[in-house]
Amino acid sequence: MDYFQGVVTEYLRAKRSRFVNTEYMINLDADGSYKKDRHWFCDALTIDFADSAVYLCEITYAKSLNSVAARLQSWATNWAEVVASIRRDSALRGDWIFVPRVFIPLELQGTLTPKLGALKRPEPPSLQMPQPLITPLEKVLPWKYRSWNGEAYAAESDA
Repeated sequence: MDYFQGVVTEYLRAKRSRFVNTEYMINLDADGSYKKDRHWFCDALTIDFADSAVYLCEITYAKSLNSVAARLQSWATNWAEVVASIRRDSALRGDWIFVPRVFIPLELQGTLTPKLGALKRPEPPSLQMPQPLITPLEKVLPWKYRSWNGEAYAAESDA
């Protein structure tokens, strides 16, 4: 776990409808083998019961964003299998939305956006990975939200 993963994990856990599994192994092969380009560790897999959503969270403050872009490309290429493996390994039943989520410094958002636009997505569109959500690391700082419900503090007035 790198330095900022703990900060993001605490932010994700602050909303009580979310459950977080850090360093979640996504393995496309059910036989337990770990073949090249068929398994990855996701920084944090977050299941939000309020949204009926599963978020595949990647966290980085690396300036180039090459590793997170490569990870997203791997997931996009294998999206149907990624979703199936998470359903299988987490015993998820019912309807869930699966969405990648990236936590990066705000200043790097302009660098990541074109990389996301360049992702190759297989056909048909129904099997494509959704556009990743981007959350600035500055938003998840502990003094920006209430630790017991994840809500942002009300803006202070100048009065």
